[in-house]
Amino acid sequence: MIDLKRSWLTREKWSTMTLYEKFEQVVISVLSAVIAVIVVAAVWALIRQVVKSLVLGAFDTLDYENFQVVFGMIFTVVIALEFKRSLLVVAQRSFGILQVRTIVLIALLAIARKFIILDLSETESAKIAALAAAALALGVVHWLVRDQDRRDRSGGEPP
Repeated sequence: MIDLKRSWLTREKWSTMTLYEKFEQVVISVLSAVIAVIVVAAVWALIRQVVKSLVLGAFDTLDYENFQVVFGMIFTVVIALEFKRSLLVVAQRSFGILQVRTIVLIALLAIARKFIILDLSETESAKIAALAAAALALGVVHWLVRDQDRRDRSGGEPP
């Protein structure tokens, strides 16, 4: 059973939910717990990597590969945290199940992470162009969804 206080639900709200809404809440709580464990493990791995590199003196601040590894790990944690935050918004019932805009932003973070860890000297130009096209397409989708959200909130056409 999920902790109703932790998921921002009162007993009254829980009792008025349909069976499927209760199922969604349980699934969201389980996913949140799993992602929390993944975030803790990723942060622990990041700390170990940085400390090991600093202690062993292998962390050369001028070496681009070191930055690629560390910032790639940091972005992995940020992506997981953003995904967890989006689940918490759903658990609060502020919105319906995961919003398109949130998924698009997470995908953009993942592409940004890929660009950071990519070794440009060894990557084919077609792959770089494909990643850039995907980032551009996701940016356009984000803009369109944001524009639609503004119209929905204002109740009409954009200004």
